[in-house]
Amino acid sequence: MSDLAPRLTVVIPVFNGSALLKQALEAMSGSRVKPFELLVVDDCSTDDSAAVARAYGAQVLRTESQSGPARARNLGAQAARGDVLFFLDADVCVHPETIELVLEAFSDPELDALMGSYDDDPAEPDFLSQYKNLMHCYVHHNSRSEACTFWSGCGAIRREVFLAYSGFDESYARPAIEDIELGYRLTEAGRRIVLDRNVQVKHLKRWSFWNLLKTDIFDRGIPWTELILRDNHMPNDLNIQLSQRVSVALVYVLTLFGMACSVYWRGYFLTPFFAVVFFLLGRYWLDGAAKRSKGVLLAMFGTGVTIVALAWWHRMMGIIPLVVLTFPALLLRHRYELKHGPRGTVLSIATVLYFVLALVVIGMYLPHHPLALPAALILLLVLVLNSQFYIFLAEKRGRWFTLAAIPFHLLYHFYNGLSFAVGLVRHTWRQAFQRPTVQATSDHGQR
Repeated sequence: MSDLAPRLTVVIPVFNGSALLKQALEAMSGSRVKPFELLVVDDCSTDDSAAVARAYGAQVLRTESQSGPARARNLGAQAARGDVLFFLDADVCVHPETIELVLEAFSDPELDALMGSYDDDPAEPDFLSQYKNLMHCYVHHNSRSEACTFWSGCGAIRREVFLAYSGFDESYARPAIEDIELGYRLTEAGRRIVLDRNVQVKHLKRWSFWNLLKTDIFDRGIPWTELILRDNHMPNDLNIQLSQRVSVALVYVLTLFGMACSVYWRGYFLTPFFAVVFFLLGRYWLDGAAKRSKGVLLAMFGTGVTIVALAWWHRMMGIIPLVVLTFPALLLRHRYELKHGPRGTVLSIATVLYFVLALVVIGMYLPHHPLALPAALILLLVLVLNSQFYIFLAEKRGRWFTLAAIPFHLLYHFYNGLSFAVGLVRHTWRQAFQRPTVQATSDHGQR
């Protein structure tokens, strides 16, 4: 590296995350280029996070009270001595070249901030963690290089710029959109932010279904909607591109068609519908069986029993053995999933044939009526709009994984629409009934 290269301070906030922090700092120690300074800001942890940080040579700061990552990062930025602040989450591992690439990028005097991306090999092997982290990777790798926002999970910014714009908004006491909000202010002021896909980190987080919903709806979706309405600006980038907004609208139209079919045919429609979803989620069910996840196994068993009961009631007898045999089939698949050789090959072929047979049998029971055609066309259009994401998943994790991801992705579009609606109501309520807060601004647009 050149002697003229900027000095880089790594800032990592942590709250009761010593195990993951240890992995993150271990990866940091393997960097080809070491940071000028490593600051870990302990947000009043009750575990040994601070001791772990000190063991790896980090300078440890501590917040006065648990205040959230925005406050912790601001505290780290104020204490930093480097020219560039490199913010990292405590659950990410840098690659050996990550810091070197950040320093090289900031040799450009016109660059104000930079954000990287998760890599395409998440640490946690379970289905949901792979799906969610790969989605994040895909979004960043298919967005514009000239960014309109910022990301504190793996994002660098010149310290003087960060302080000039007052850093992160500390009203976000939980991990939320404080980084996006800062990015919007920087963009509005004409500052240059770049998305560098080569600056990558590995995400260590294990996602659960309920944690995924909570994060996407309450920590991201709703506050991001309020931010868009506050600034009256809808960017066509990241996961709010036009195609994604159209997908949300189509999913709601599809939901209305599904409700209409459910009212018109009742259980005669719901039985094959539930069966299709049941078989699509095969990879998810398998992961739950492998992990012995009580929640996933209970959901699988409950869904199976519901389908069998509906099929019996509506005389769709062909569906019953397929659903019942799925349970032992998944257990057998799990046992030999990683096996190579003749057994693994035979099992893979049998799985494909079984899945095709299931879809053919279920298709025989679907209502043959003109009302079902628009719903099928809308679903096809949603799949086409998101086909590049599905191709990406298939390349990285295979077709079976991708099939299981489709219901979760449709659900993602559904609750994105719900988040927008709630955010719109909250924003309108505040505008109408709450006194606006007056904030002083400087010539640079500081908060």
